[in-house]
Amino acid sequence: MKPKAEIFQKILALTVLVVMALNLQWVRPTVADSSSLLYLPVVLKGTPPELLPRIHAPDFGAQAIRFEQTAIAWFGYLSADSNYADIRVGFNNQELYVYLAIFDRHLWYDESPAPGRLEEWDAVTLLLDTNPNPTSLSSTSYRFVAQVSGDENPNYQAVYRAAGSTWQLTSLSFGAKPGWRGNALNDNSDSDRGWAMGFRIPFSSLGWSAKPAYGTSWRMAVLLHDRDARQGPVLPIQTWPPQLAAADPSSWGFLNFGIPAYTTPKPPSGSTTIRRPTQNSPLVPDADVGGTITNQCPGDEYHIWNEWANRNYGSAPDFNIQNQADIADWPCFAKYYVTFPLDSVPLGKTIVSATLTLHQFGNAGGVGQAKPSWIQILTTLSDWQENTITWNNAPLAYENLGGSWVDPIIQFPGWPGVPRTWDVSLAVVKAYQQGQPLRLILYEADSDYHSGKYFVSSDTGDWNEQGRPTLEVRWAE
Repeated sequence: MKPKAEIFQKILALTVLVVMALNLQWVRPTVADSSSLLYLPVVLKGTPPELLPRIHAPDFGAQAIRFEQTAIAWFGYLSADSNYADIRVGFNNQELYVYLAIFDRHLWYDESPAPGRLEEWDAVTLLLDTNPNPTSLSSTSYRFVAQVSGDENPNYQAVYRAAGSTWQLTSLSFGAKPGWRGNALNDNSDSDRGWAMGFRIPFSSLGWSAKPAYGTSWRMAVLLHDRDARQGPVLPIQTWPPQLAAADPSSWGFLNFGIPAYTTPKPPSGSTTIRRPTQNSPLVPDADVGGTITNQCPGDEYHIWNEWANRNYGSAPDFNIQNQADIADWPCFAKYYVTFPLDSVPLGKTIVSATLTLHQFGNAGGVGQAKPSWIQILTTLSDWQENTITWNNAPLAYENLGGSWVDPIIQFPGWPGVPRTWDVSLAVVKAYQQGQPLRLILYEADSDYHSGKYFVSSDTGDWNEQGRPTLEVRWAE
């Protein structure tokens, strides 16, 4: 039998490795001269599959894919010469839809494109593997490349299929529709705002006779390529997930078909309500990042490219959640982070249900302009600090777990505001079973203008304690 001290040391070492894996974040490189630097994200070789991020794609069946209800994820680091991207994913009976919305100050495409050079300009590479447990590239591995351009032109698209350890250019049916907003393509006389790429990949093109069944898992990864001048250089690649190794599909994230759900037949025998008790309490930390209510839709060019993504608003008494299809308005976009301790849930119980309640007091736009928003629930595995979290350093999402519709407020009824609720049962089950707090992110994949919804935060005054974010958990024996 091994001595207890030796066992403890090994457990401690393993714990440190896991914590390091959980806290992988995108770090911007700092170099004196990056003109000849090829920067790739750090790869944690052998990251356990359970620590890799996953996107649960909603199924729209026989209907058209609804943009505002697609799953949302994101990656990247925003600055004057570094880009950020939102990922939207959904599917229906015929095809997989993957949409990238990229914040980018200068937009450049190759006026004489060739397949082998597409990734040297502003472009997206989408990697898919229909084998959920790959050990290397194989015939189930695909690489779709699309470069920004003025219209949907096949000369700016390419698709590859793996043959052994190499990629072979192939021919199969898919669509990649670009869009952009700003001054002009291939023109740095003024700033742009960004661009987008929407991939539509028929399941038949991947050899599937029908859409994947509910619960099917594939592997997926994204590489974002950047160039900000005609002569270059090619700028650092940003990836989802950050620990991606493009030639190793076991390091790619998961694409799961269908939104997971949770139910139990057991009747509840106890419950607890969790929220910040006083304004100065450290419990239930929360923070808005990005286009917060006091930082919403700024137009100053220096601010949006250099300061917007690096400001902290953790002590604000309110917050905004917002997104939309028009990439020009990304300075309005905002995500919300909140963490609930689960210490008040006794050990050894079965979670029956859990409900998040936020109190809404307003929204962007005037009467008749704002539309309902599908605000999504996501989780993260990493801790963050209320007084330092920003758009750029906030932890990435681990997975998305559904959402709820939030209507605009026509007439404010008074404080604490209008209660809006989300079912977070599965998120609580997973956190509780792992002995972790509930780390939530709320964001949306909205399309409409004036999509922002305004809520009361944990930092509101004690006069509005009832309006603070609240988690109610019910359990059974």
